[in-house]
Amino acid sequence: MTVIKAKTKGRFITVEGGEGAGKSSNLAYIQSLLEVAGKQVLFTREPGGTPLGEAIRELLLGHKHTGMADDTELLLMFAARAEHLQQKILPALEQGIWVLCDRFTDASFAYQGAGRGLSREKIANLERFVQGSLRPDLTLLLDLPVETGLQRAGQRSEPDRFESEQRDFFEKVRAGYLQIAAREPDRVKVVDASPALESVQSQIDTIMRHYLESLGE
Repeated sequence: MTVIKAKTKGRFITVEGGEGAGKSSNLAYIQSLLEVAGKQVLFTREPGGTPLGEAIRELLLGHKHTGMADDTELLLMFAARAEHLQQKILPALEQGIWVLCDRFTDASFAYQGAGRGLSREKIANLERFVQGSLRPDLTLLLDLPVETGLQRAGQRSEPDRFESEQRDFFEKVRAGYLQIAAREPDRVKVVDASPALESVQSQIDTIMRHYLESLGE
């Protein structure tokens, strides 16, 4: 599949972060900022976003398949992503809709790459195959210490298959995310998700204001 990014009319914004980073609250805040700015926004998530994607999400997050091979996990992620792109993300962008997505391929590099130890080249090959030239226009990375995030996540709900991993896994995931941000500072903006929600959203407000201004919005 070849995607020519210049032809898309909408903008593609993703939000990334480890467990307990507060993505749900802050995604809603980002959506509200965009809508106030006059944008039509499609909110979606990965893995998921389509009926097939949501079925794959249950396989990936549930405990029925604990012990799943790392390559299987990676391929299921990209299978859900391929469906998501074709059925939801690309049609919305072509219609001029702004897409706001809870995680995207950066999560594969962080979780399956840094966390599981799969090679960056393997993931990049799948990225090119499934996405063509399409990449997010802006990514907000909600970053906080692993211990803090796990404490927050533990108060939220029973852990899913990923949340049940050991602390060392999440340290690797966090390091993987920060490496992506260091490589792509123009696209990936790091938000300190440690303080109170008001402080986090103040950072987000600044990032989004500067981004919209850079587009002449």
